[in-house]
Amino acid sequence: MTQTNFLKLVMPFKDKIYRLSKRLLVSNEEAEDATQEVLLKLWKNNTSIEKYNNVEAFSMTMTKNLCLDRLKSKQAQNLKIVHSNYQDHNVSLHKQIENNDSIRWVSKIMEGLPEQQKIIVQLRDIEEYDFEEIAKMLDMNETAVRVALSRARKTIREQLTNKHHYGIR
Repeated sequence: MTQTNFLKLVMPFKDKIYRLSKRLLVSNEEAEDATQEVLLKLWKNNTSIEKYNNVEAFSMTMTKNLCLDRLKSKQAQNLKIVHSNYQDHNVSLHKQIENNDSIRWVSKIMEGLPEQQKIIVQLRDIEEYDFEEIAKMLDMNETAVRVALSRARKTIREQLTNKHHYGIR
């Protein structure tokens, strides 16, 4: 495969690779390193990459596995899962503080979710993959993906609701 074909095939979803890496590894530097490593692996295997039906799904699976390996390694002791992509520039200071507080709480709640649920929430709600693609990436059946996503959302919703209603009842 030529460099031009590789770029046309892989580069459209490189940002998704980075965002998934960032979700799992938190650190910008770690996410950039993981993204670069995935792209390098794809380039090294560029002769066989076209045989995959869905190169994007293959790449996301590769990213997930690489990030989970890094999290399990000894050098990952200081890494944690957080997400704070939300920004709204036209809100009052009070609303902005509330939004930031909610984002912090969702991040804390997500830290307590099982790894699989964290990944599914990221892929479905942030990256907007459909259930079929997520099922292929995670080697699960679609029903199991839907159930895990539902449980993750329910946990997040219940814990966030409990936090906001604490002391009011």
